Amino acid sequence: MATDTRVTAEAAGAPQDSKGPAHDRQKRRIGASANSSLPRSATLSSPSDQLNRAIVRLLQEDGRLPFKAIAEKLDVSEGTVRNRVGWMKSSGMLRIVAVADPTAMNYRADAMLGVKVAPSSSPAKVGERLAVHPEVVYILWVSGRFDLLVEIVSESEEDFLAFLSKHCFDQKDIASVEVMTGLAMYKNQFLLKQDYP
Repeated sequence: MATDTRVTAEAAGAPQDSKGPAHDRQKRRIGASANSSLPRSATLSSPSDQLNRAIVRLLQEDGRLPFKAIAEKLDVSEGTVRNRVGWMKSSGMLRIVAVADPTAMNYRADAMLGVKVAPSSSPAKVGERLAVHPEVVYILWVSGRFDLLVEIVSESEEDFLAFLSKHCFDQKDIASVEVMTGLAMYKNQFLLKQDYP
């Protein structure tokens, strides 16, 4: 099954107030984006901060990249990177996970489901009900002809059909389901978007 496994990271401590060239460069970066009306930890975990964006871009490429390596690439101290990552995780802006790419594994069946939710229910409720199943790797509430797009990955065609029969068809909260199977793969940017704004 596809996995979405949290990676344990060390907790961020209080910000280091070390002196020197790296400290001065860091102060200039912070000054460019900080809002003096917010607590320091709130400004340093902001998604609009340039240093935070650079850290996130590097972690998107390799979520296990050591803080020391990130610090060297960005020309800041290791403590600064550790604190920024800690603050971003605490604020909910950043989550470091391991994601298994189903196209690189021996799964036998996968498909995207276009789900139309019944009037008596809501996309949120149906999404929550389906999300608990390990076969479901992706759920998105969308506009247009469907209410939800749900990606299913199964180890066998029998498992896939069993999931549809048990959880999708003849369910009071689902009005209709359209099963869309892939015919050819032209691009698969499976991990997080690399062009983080």
